[in-house]
Amino acid sequence: YSSEGTMMDNRFATALVIACVLSLISTIYMAASIGTDFWYEYHTLSPAENVSEAGRSIWEEFVSEEADEKTYTDALFRCNGTVGLWRRCITVPKNSHWYSPPEADMTTNCISFSLSDQFMEKYIEPGNHNSGTDLNRTYLWRLQFLLPFVSLGLMCFGALIGLCACACRSLYPAIATGVLHFLAGLCTLGLVGCYVAGIELLHKKLPLPDDVRGEFGWSFCLACVSAPLQFMAAALFIWAARTNRKEFTLLKAYRVA
Repeated sequence: YSSEGTMMDNRFATALVIACVLSLISTIYMAASIGTDFWYEYHTLSPAENVSEAGRSIWEEFVSEEADEKTYTDALFRCNGTVGLWRRCITVPKNSHWYSPPEADMTTNCISFSLSDQFMEKYIEPGNHNSGTDLNRTYLWRLQFLLPFVSLGLMCFGALIGLCACACRSLYPAIATGVLHFLAGLCTLGLVGCYVAGIELLHKKLPLPDDVRGEFGWSFCLACVSAPLQFMAAALFIWAARTNRKEFTLLKAYRVA
């Protein structure tokens, strides 16, 4: 029976190793998606020409602390913009003389969303403060800012519990690790859903111009991949802990008998 017990222990150990690897990969993906600016990308046919038409005012309005949602969204449309959870970026000519003809040499400039921007109200008509608050878009924007940090926090807390389980040489605390990873997966899934809904609602208010194409970027894809990895890690943690506990109880009852 001891050889069978060793085989079961190896099976549980393998499941835990796979779960830990999945958890690590999902954490890296989640952190990378939060820190990069390619959640959504806009592609326009002639960004340099668009910039030259409006002159220096596009860049000045884009970087202004008072830039409203419509102002910077229009700049994103016209200048091959990208949007992340923390920053917005546009592609402009390197030439600092805005009155000169556009050059092929382009550079990407980014501006961070301030903390107040993350919690700022969204309006029914973007850019019109008198149109009233759009509660759906306001709370979707706030959730897409908060949920990734909750997800990362849950996974880190789960990792600490896992370390305690290793120190105690017990698999049972791994159930808590699995539950936390499951909640983290729900948060990540909620983040993806909130972001998609927010983008769709924004584009209903500010439709894309005919010569502009929008698509979700690779940062968004990393978050999409992270969610199923968290769920798989959670399933393995919970399975290993529960099954090991059940078989330990059966073994104890067998020895007593």
